[in-house]
Amino acid sequence: MTVRSSKKNIPKILVIDVGGTHVKVLATGQREEREIPSGPTMSASRMVRDVKGVAKGWEFGRISIGYPGPVTHGHPIREPHNLGGGWVGFDFAKAFGCPVKIINDAAMQAL
Repeated sequence: MTVRSSKKNIPKILVIDVGGTHVKVLATGQREEREIPSGPTMSASRMVRDVKGVAKGWEFGRISIGYPGPVTHGHPIREPHNLGGGWVGFDFAKAFGCPVKIINDAAMQAL
């Protein structure tokens, strides 16, 4: 199910910026980002679990992830050197239950 904002029928988006020390999370309509500590034990599945926890109660229908490594065709192609494993080949859309777009974190910041 896609949650849409009432103003222009635009889907609400959850933005996730995955970093070596923190994962930052913010959704359309929220005023303050939330942070999750990350580091060498932060796997893809743990990131999903932790993000679901801090975003509980927020409405969103799509997710954009800034990933700290190379991304090709919307998929990580190499495990990040400063985080745990399990990122390459992980099904983020299935794990979150909605469409997910992944881009390199530096490219996300440039946007």
